[in-house]
Amino acid sequence: MSPNPNRPPWYVMLFGIVLALIGLALAIGGARLVSLSGSWYYLIAGLGMLASGILLMRRRTAGAWLYTLVFVATVIWSFWEVGTDFWQLVPRLIGPIVLALFTLLIWPALHDDGTRSRVRRNAYPLAGVALLALIGFGVGMFRPQGVIRTEATAQQAAVPATPQPVSDWQYYGRTPSGTRYAPLTQIDPKNVDKLEVAWTFRTGDVASTGAENQNTPIQIGDTVYVCTPHNKVFALDADTGKERWRFDPEASSPVWQRCRGVGYYETAAAPAAGEAQPAACRKRIILSTIDSRLIALDAETGKPCEDFGTHGAVDLKQGMGEIKPGYYFQTSAPTVVRNMIVIGGWVFDNRAIDEPSGAVRAFNADTGELTWAWDMADPSITGLPPEGKTYTRGTPNVWSTPAFDDKLGLLYLPTGNSPPDFWGAHRSKAAEKFASSVVALDIATGRERWVFQTVHHDLWDYDVASQPALYDIPDGKGGMQHGLIQVTKRGQIFLLDRANGQPLAEVKEQPVPQGAQEGDWTSPTQPYSVGMPSIGTEPLSEAKMWGATFFDQLWCRIEFKKMRYEGEFTPPSTHRTLQYPGYYGGMNWGSASVDEARGYLIVNDIRMPQWIQLIPRSEADKEGAAGVHDGFAPQTGTPYGVSKNGFMSPLGVPCHAPPYGTLSAINLKTRQLMWQVPMSTLQDTGPLGMKTGLQIPIGMPTLGGPLTTASGLVFYAGTQDYYLRAMDTASGKELWKARLPVGAQATPMSFVSPKSGRQFVVLSVGGARQSPDRGDYVIAYALPGKP
Repeated sequence: MSPNPNRPPWYVMLFGIVLALIGLALAIGGARLVSLSGSWYYLIAGLGMLASGILLMRRRTAGAWLYTLVFVATVIWSFWEVGTDFWQLVPRLIGPIVLALFTLLIWPALHDDGTRSRVRRNAYPLAGVALLALIGFGVGMFRPQGVIRTEATAQQAAVPATPQPVSDWQYYGRTPSGTRYAPLTQIDPKNVDKLEVAWTFRTGDVASTGAENQNTPIQIGDTVYVCTPHNKVFALDADTGKERWRFDPEASSPVWQRCRGVGYYETAAAPAAGEAQPAACRKRIILSTIDSRLIALDAETGKPCEDFGTHGAVDLKQGMGEIKPGYYFQTSAPTVVRNMIVIGGWVFDNRAIDEPSGAVRAFNADTGELTWAWDMADPSITGLPPEGKTYTRGTPNVWSTPAFDDKLGLLYLPTGNSPPDFWGAHRSKAAEKFASSVVALDIATGRERWVFQTVHHDLWDYDVASQPALYDIPDGKGGMQHGLIQVTKRGQIFLLDRANGQPLAEVKEQPVPQGAQEGDWTSPTQPYSVGMPSIGTEPLSEAKMWGATFFDQLWCRIEFKKMRYEGEFTPPSTHRTLQYPGYYGGMNWGSASVDEARGYLIVNDIRMPQWIQLIPRSEADKEGAAGVHDGFAPQTGTPYGVSKNGFMSPLGVPCHAPPYGTLSAINLKTRQLMWQVPMSTLQDTGPLGMKTGLQIPIGMPTLGGPLTTASGLVFYAGTQDYYLRAMDTASGKELWKARLPVGAQATPMSFVSPKSGRQFVVLSVGGARQSPDRGDYVIAYALPGKP
């Protein structure tokens, strides 16, 4: 039996079916998007593909011509909607180009033998063009996109750094100023590519479920001090990494185990000749724990200092009232100021109104006695609360790291929110004044000197997570201004006079969306730092929705249109709302670095929106277990619980266009963005949580902070791929990277060994956030040579 000459070959039939199914899916989704007042493209293109597929199944050349029309219209629409933005074009064009390639390849089979050769001569070269376009996209994916570099960068970079006298890395941010700047020049842009592992130490404390390794070590003389997620402390030889001593406080918490750093204290002066020499503990390592203890250790031996508190420990639960397991403890490094240890605390977000106080306390570093307390809601309490009372419960806390200026006598606190984060009708006057702010206290007395609020009546968890950075800035008249730079989760960067809290860069109160859930309210305006660049703050839109394919991009566009979104201050409600920048930032606890030689502010950011929905109390009380940050939270004591999570496609891909994390440099003198580059590749992550193994520099969410050096380098490791990188401070260009055994989310530090004279860069490596690969490494890098 002879074949039917009008029946298409099997591959044409198969392609027609696939094209028709794709068109049907796009048409159905497109109709839903149109019903939400969204783009008409998907409906029209889907119907066109559906018709084209049916015609191809019937061996009609009109099917190929119709898809050609759909394809040309798709190209025009794509460039009209997003311009030449590479990553925005990827889901819009790659799929249609692939379909165009197959259409061209099967086109000759739609013709009779007499015309097939002529059609082939035209179709195949065009198929080659389509293939080249796909190759071009493939090549483009392996090149950084959206890089910003100003013309002034190269000129500014020529300024040589003047090294300062070498000193210890004594504080979390190296100095009380919190700039994470190492005045060191041994490792420089010319030789950084020769860095190698000098030593590796394993702590044995692997960050398992709920725990994270976020420690920045400190260095005092020839010793490096490290703490682990469960507060184990190790003293290591700075040149070899050999263990000198260890201390295990046997601390535990049901949630959120981390130790970002330890403090160091040394008595004011050594005893004079003839005076009794102390037996121990003239030099002390100060440790706070995840079960609310403050511990002083002998820096030489690791043994508790018996004259501090009770056998070396102070109970930080004193005066706090009821503390449920995991509801109050310390995660950030204690701040040693003069002869005091200043400590705040972390509270379990969004559980209830009645949570432990946000009181900040200062303890005598020699004895452990309470020197002063700051209870923002009750200024009459300056020490322990009176008998039968507690520090005011539910006040904004200080869970991150303060900075201080000893000459001005001021301590700078980055404050959190009154619990819970997403409902505020119950908040006190003190909470409304001090939440999400920078507060300056008198170091000696703990009394308030000034306050600057970054968010009014915060309903978005925009607490101030980053340590303030203190850096003097030229005033344009030959003098200097006492600057304080506060980066925020909002991506806003506030530049203040740290003497009085007044803005040095213009701040404007701008109108924001209204319409809070009934029973709550919103501030009519919010502060915007218009005199400084902002990072990652461009508003979202339907056109900015993204996906790995045009299917999940369409899904994301539909979901976007279903939510309420009017910018970063869209009020939470029982109707799902979208928040961007999200409650992870912007900029988070990793904080910024200031290259003090060049006057460059270096910041890394997170660009991940979250959706939020208030749950009426009657429904919230039926919900199951609560998450720590994402998922359901009860908000007990309010009319609503809350459900929240990242805005992701069904493939686990963010629903908005890349990048999702960058590293940026801002000239603090000119207040100009000098460069910005996407950070991290897809090598160790990907859709559905699968590692792609591909070094595609899409820019992934970052955590931890940067380190700058006087030689003109930025070191950074808090990426989703497993690398420590060195960047050129002048241009943001990557100069070197080292593969890590697992990811990292800690801030690196650097010092010069007083014994060998070698400069080391040291990093805690315990696993990237959201990564299942975990470790317990402390790795030191140095130039080749023997200690």
